[in-house]
Amino acid sequence: MNTDVARSHRGTIFLEDGAEVIEHSAHAADQWVLKLRAPECAARAQPGQFVHLQCDPRLPMRRPLSIQRVDPAAGWVEFLYKVVGDGTEALARQPVGMRLSVLGPIGNPFTLNPERPLRLLLGGGVGIPPMIFLADHLRRQGQGAQTRAILGSEVPFPFRPRPSEILWPGLPDGAIATMPLLEDWGVACRLTSLADIPGAYPGFVTDLARPWLAGLSAELRDQVELYACGPHAMLAACAALAAEFDLPCQVSLEEYMACAVGGCAGCTVEVHTPQGGAMKRVCVDGPVFAASTVFPPV
Repeated sequence: MNTDVARSHRGTIFLEDGAEVIEHSAHAADQWVLKLRAPECAARAQPGQFVHLQCDPRLPMRRPLSIQRVDPAAGWVEFLYKVVGDGTEALARQPVGMRLSVLGPIGNPFTLNPERPLRLLLGGGVGIPPMIFLADHLRRQGQGAQTRAILGSEVPFPFRPRPSEILWPGLPDGAIATMPLLEDWGVACRLTSLADIPGAYPGFVTDLARPWLAGLSAELRDQVELYACGPHAMLAACAALAAEFDLPCQVSLEEYMACAVGGCAGCTVEVHTPQGGAMKRVCVDGPVFAASTVFPPV
């Protein structure tokens, strides 16, 4: 382990053993939205970071969950997760009032480049939460009107889509479905799905992003940066899209984790550097990486 990197994370991760479940709601396709009172995490969390959460006091292994929203003043942190195994199945049974152990916030967040103020957020499935957190962060900084989000899902979304009232020139006709929360924040958003959701574009997030990027003037395109989180294949497609238009792109990776604090090295991925390939830990060296280093152009 690189000791300098290890030391850089000391004092940045907090353990809150008594985080209280204050809201826990079920949605279609075994998706759940969980809100915890965790003031230490809420005060420090940044878009792109995650927590390592105890799913049940009887289960020794934690599960990594991306942060969807925070309210530092009220001291709560919100997550969207999907039941995929024993851990998340146990988590789904936790009632309001239950207290769980939270380790976080963990990892390197997204970086905002002031020279690229036109930001396109691409989220797929359980990769949607970091995009919501980033959109919230940007609108709180007064940059919501310059932010665009395209969210995709192959199952029903964990919210009720509605037709957008925010114009987004350059998109195909009929792509009008939006996430109400982002719409209310003034962030232009569109939805994509192959699940025949009314108003959603029938394709992938990159399929909808491409015509918009292609229609921008060279001056505007020079102001764009992409941010993405989702399945591996989607992130590879986002990296390829960024390379196609010569744009910077940051991706938040999803990997299985045991310790989530850099000790076990079980979440390593190969990252390409000028000196050659290097193995990096997604938990503390990421989860956010430059897309071109994880998915180098062919």
